[in-house]
Amino acid sequence: MREFRLETRVEVYATGELDDIYRRLYEAAFEASKHAYAPYSKFHVGAAVLLENSMILSGSNQENAAYPSGLCAERTALFYAGARYPNTAVLVLAIAAMKDGERMDLITPCGACRQVMLETEQRYDKPMKVLLCGKEDVYLIPSAKALLPFCFSKSALV
Repeated sequence: MREFRLETRVEVYATGELDDIYRRLYEAAFEASKHAYAPYSKFHVGAAVLLENSMILSGSNQENAAYPSGLCAERTALFYAGARYPNTAVLVLAIAAMKDGERMDLITPCGACRQVMLETEQRYDKPMKVLLCGKEDVYLIPSAKALLPFCFSKSALV
């Protein structure tokens, strides 16, 4: 038997320690969560992306009575960025959630979103940092791949 260890470096910041750009993304993600359509779960998620051209775009979760037909905030923001600026890399993705009008502690992306995040990273051949935004703390993860170490990628299709 052999064994190996997987490790991920996560930087943890108090919200007051965020630099200007991370603070803008943090606020943009929470602001986007206010625009979620979440009548079933009441779980309002927002995401904001910083593009290589310095643009910040956002998205929110959009539910549907036929649950698989909805879309998470992360994918909404990433697909919007890819459609609007198809040749511009995503540098950072911030994710935040609110419930009953209150900011929630850290949330993490679902598996489908992690897969799309990984594909976005590979599309531009650049790591995409991930900010998991909570009420008081923010986790900065160095890349989407760090969230999905045993991933299915385009290399499996060639």
